[in-house]
Amino acid sequence: MSFPLLTATAAVPAIGAIVTAAVPAARRTAAKWVALTFSLATLVLAAVALVRFEPGGDRYQLTESHAWISDFGVRYELGVDGIGVSLMALTALLMPFIILAGWHDADPLETKSSRWRPTQGFFALILMVEAMVILSFEATDVFLFYILFEAMLIPVYFLIGGFGDRAHAGGDEAGATQRSYAAVKFLLYNLAGGLIMLAAVIGLFVEAGTFSLTEIAAARANGTLDMSTDMERWLFLGFFFAFAVKAPLWPVHTWLPNAMGEATAPVAVLITAVVDKVGTFAMLRFCLQLFPEASKWATPAVLVLALISIVYGALLAVGQRDIKRLIAYASISHFGFIIMGIFAMTSQGQSGATLYMINHGISTAALLLVAGFLISRRGSRLISDYGGVQKVAPVLAGTFLIGGLATLSLPGLAPFVSEFLVLVGTFSVYPVIGVIATVGIVLAALYVLVLYQRTMTGPVNESVRTMPDLKLRELAVVTPLIALLLFLGVYPKPLTDIVNPAVEHTMSDVQKTDPKPEVEAAP
Repeated sequence: MSFPLLTATAAVPAIGAIVTAAVPAARRTAAKWVALTFSLATLVLAAVALVRFEPGGDRYQLTESHAWISDFGVRYELGVDGIGVSLMALTALLMPFIILAGWHDADPLETKSSRWRPTQGFFALILMVEAMVILSFEATDVFLFYILFEAMLIPVYFLIGGFGDRAHAGGDEAGATQRSYAAVKFLLYNLAGGLIMLAAVIGLFVEAGTFSLTEIAAARANGTLDMSTDMERWLFLGFFFAFAVKAPLWPVHTWLPNAMGEATAPVAVLITAVVDKVGTFAMLRFCLQLFPEASKWATPAVLVLALISIVYGALLAVGQRDIKRLIAYASISHFGFIIMGIFAMTSQGQSGATLYMINHGISTAALLLVAGFLISRRGSRLISDYGGVQKVAPVLAGTFLIGGLATLSLPGLAPFVSEFLVLVGTFSVYPVIGVIATVGIVLAALYVLVLYQRTMTGPVNESVRTMPDLKLRELAVVTPLIALLLFLGVYPKPLTDIVNPAVEHTMSDVQKTDPKPEVEAAP
């Protein structure tokens, strides 16, 4: 029996969560090192999986299948395609940086309204989220995926509500109220989507007689699964709604600015760069593969919603006064690009959407973590409380600028390649939507550059005059992310080689081909 690599990749952070939580209360530093060690071990396993994956091989590789709940047809089935293994590697890559960036975020507080913050619990919850997200990228049993899709909400809820951002203009009591509100809103929105998805999962089992993604896909391919048009559309809507909430897509996006604003910067990265990717990934893996005809039927409506997300998110980002809420609305705009690329139903669009998931994760982590370092120094999230930071902390300002330029998809940085592919893939079949979507690019330049100008340039604000520059631990967090943005910006081929075969399979599922360019005959 071969080594269960995929199971191990998810089991290591889960075991790490248990070990971290069991560290004695007085050994906070030891708990941090334990969590970091397990996250690095997970990264090694994910790297091994990425190396062992053969882009030109079977669609799902490193597969595992074991009986689980036999009476209900539920199996423990795992397998990764090029998209799943890339996102699994992204998750494992970001976790050590998230832990390092949040090194002091759960240290005890001594203020009147704050309770003791159990450091062990904070890092244990982060590792538990990592385990569930990685396993969700690997699951090929629909019911197993649903359990993970819902279960990951619980640790994120506690991370937002119990370990929220300390920089709140209204003081500790107002901050605690806002954190509770954001945590409950996050949970209710996602639970509502999950409950609708549960009904669709049950309906799918009634129709197909199995939860196995590969068996259902095979039955559709050979014609043995006879699903009516109306039933397929209802099931698609049940799955898509849950994924749209988690993505998040307008108009079910409103939980994200609250959650990111009230969470610490590392937890905000965990939410938008890791957890939210499960929603867009699931659109590719489940919506398009299980319900190809319904996906094509819904394409015009989904593209309109994605377009609204792009423009609406960018417009609201321009008007924000809170640094983290600005980045949250920018992410809503970026997720609109990802979903637009998925449902453009072209190979360029879907390849670009997958690359966008990865590049957005890296660029948002870089920008948001540096913003977190900035906020922790000043104790405020308001843009107006800053100014002239580049004169007193030039390294912090420089890294903040690079993260911002990546967010606006500057050529030479990784997000540019993915955004370009999404726009090309969309424009080739939906030119009007592709043209309007470029408004999001213009607005991105506006909100990023205005944010940098107001916080980093100009006269030095008295409150930041003694602000220290980035320290060694913080540089260890930011430097590798910037290096990746530069490397993938000029040489994305290692990623495209892995992703493109998986995109070809998805295009085959929905029976779509790229439009041929129209060439006028020579006179």
